[in-house]
Amino acid sequence: MITELCLLFFLVALAYSAAGFGGGSSYLAILALWSVDFQLMKSTALLCNVAVVIGGVYHFYRSGHLPLKKAWQLSLVSVPLAFLGSYLPMKQATFFLVLGIALTLAALVMCYRLFFEKEEPIIPADKDKGMAYGIIGGVIGLLSGMTGIGGGIYLSPVLRLGKYDTAKNIAGLSSFFILVNSVAGLAGQAAKHAIVFDWKFTGPLLLAVIAGGQIGALLSAKILKPRWVAGATAILILYAGVRMLIK
Repeated sequence: MITELCLLFFLVALAYSAAGFGGGSSYLAILALWSVDFQLMKSTALLCNVAVVIGGVYHFYRSGHLPLKKAWQLSLVSVPLAFLGSYLPMKQATFFLVLGIALTLAALVMCYRLFFEKEEPIIPADKDKGMAYGIIGGVIGLLSGMTGIGGGIYLSPVLRLGKYDTAKNIAGLSSFFILVNSVAGLAGQAAKHAIVFDWKFTGPLLLAVIAGGQIGALLSAKILKPRWVAGATAILILYAGVRMLIK
């Protein structure tokens, strides 16, 4: 089982990191389909998110595509709410219900990116809406902490629709957002002593996503387009989400 999971996690990290994402939604979908314990599932997905996007944040910052003022505007409310969402007690049935809804929404967002999002350059809007996007970031952060999804998959299309910044800067902002909220989620789990790792299980997966993430972060967007990522994983995530809702 672990060999197949490592291969899947490597491919997810490779594809998602090239688009500025961590892949948390896909990790959770895969682990759910393999019937992994829900606490181990959540901790593993968050840790893999951190491992993937930390390289992406570095590369986006080095290339000048991470506006730090906007990054902190988006994260100021989301980080404490991600901690709170992870700290809140949640029964297994409730967790899978929330996760099923979150994964189904994530799949629909991917389909939107695949079929409706245009590949035209984004000209940032003149009006500063930092407070509004900070509140949106907070809502996504809360969901991130509750489920183990980094949140970038929801944040990115919102920022694109609102013409918040250029496409490359939005990818950098999404990477930063995923990183800080995943760390906050892990901290919330640690605070209530619910963080769970089986290093014989998590260790190989972590190595797989680090390798895939580093390769993906260095690849040009011309080689791995975000739409390919959406098309390759939306069906898997939708299947996992719907299966949890009807289980």
